Amino acid sequence: MGFDFDALVDRRGTYSLKWDVKENELPMWVADMDFPAAPPIREALEQRVAHGVFGYSIIPDEWYDAYIGWWKRRHQFKIQKDWLIFCTGVVPAISSAVRKLTTPAENVVVLTPVYNIFFNSIFNNGRNILECPLKYDGTKDVDDRYEIDFEDLEEKLSLPQTTMLIFCNPHNPVGKIWEKETLQKVGELCKKHHVVVLSDEIHCDLTAPGKEYIPFASVSDTCREVSVTCIAPTKAFNIAGLQTAAVVVPDEFLRNKMNRALNTDEVAEPNAFAMTATIAAFTKGEEWLDALREYVQQNKNKVVEYLEHHLPKLKVTSLDVTYLLWIDVSDYTDNSKVLAENLRADTGLYVSEGEEYGGDGRKFIRLNVACPRSRLEDGLERLKTFGEHQNW
Repeated sequence: MGFDFDALVDRRGTYSLKWDVKENELPMWVADMDFPAAPPIREALEQRVAHGVFGYSIIPDEWYDAYIGWWKRRHQFKIQKDWLIFCTGVVPAISSAVRKLTTPAENVVVLTPVYNIFFNSIFNNGRNILECPLKYDGTKDVDDRYEIDFEDLEEKLSLPQTTMLIFCNPHNPVGKIWEKETLQKVGELCKKHHVVVLSDEIHCDLTAPGKEYIPFASVSDTCREVSVTCIAPTKAFNIAGLQTAAVVVPDEFLRNKMNRALNTDEVAEPNAFAMTATIAAFTKGEEWLDALREYVQQNKNKVVEYLEHHLPKLKVTSLDVTYLLWIDVSDYTDNSKVLAENLRADTGLYVSEGEEYGGDGRKFIRLNVACPRSRLEDGLERLKTFGEHQNW
């Protein structure tokens, strides 16, 4: 079946967070695709809407089977049914985990630059944010430029008040697929120092064609014992607004605490469409997702080629995973927040400034390329125009 990812969909007037912008602005910031959801998902939802009654929902066996089948088939990881807990989203799950698996004033470690909402979940719950900056080497090949500083990581994990590591696998925003050896070492260090690993794996299905991620909990018995993993169909299938996700907790003690956390925070009950969409995505959406990954990869390659030709000092850090490009702007500035503000004011192109992700983010911008190619070309032209105005 062919899928038309080139079709332009007007999202203005649909209460879209991404497209709540001025008429002349082009939003390429938040992790939200401009493509309609996969046809099987839309068809399943249309049938559900046609039924007309939207009362309280249960979590059926088909939901568990959909997750178990997908992770076994796509990621070679066998999830047991009792490891799975429904929740309304990865972010609510992270906040619940911070609240219930740590206590106030304890340290939660994050590997920066990292998804900025992690900071909110830690700070808003009265815990201390402990940054462990990733090591960056812009001279290395694409996809190998970021590494974990294990000496710094162990120093921070060993502190008596450190009780959790929020881990991003694959890593947003730097676009890193962590190797098995790295994941194993993280697990061993966390077990050694009695630290829970909260692994956000929401971007795992958006790897480049031919690339695969490794679920943290699949690496070893140690990783399985210390981990709480957050997964969802929402990023890969563009259904974030439906509020559906899952938490995988193999260890019984941690699972009981996490189950209590999600239920006392009232984020463990599905809306009327969450089950329908998830089951359709994981049982019928595979062909669409593979076509999407090919299209997004072509978009990423186009950005690299365009920058090499027009703005060669801008360097894309990774092409391995996500539809979010982490672009090194350090040859022009060490203040990407000002750059992003000026870019938006001058051309209407709205990108994410890197400083909000911590670490060395002030030298980067994040660009969302999950859009029809003509829209991507518009964004690149705006970026080039800005460069011309800045005498780049």
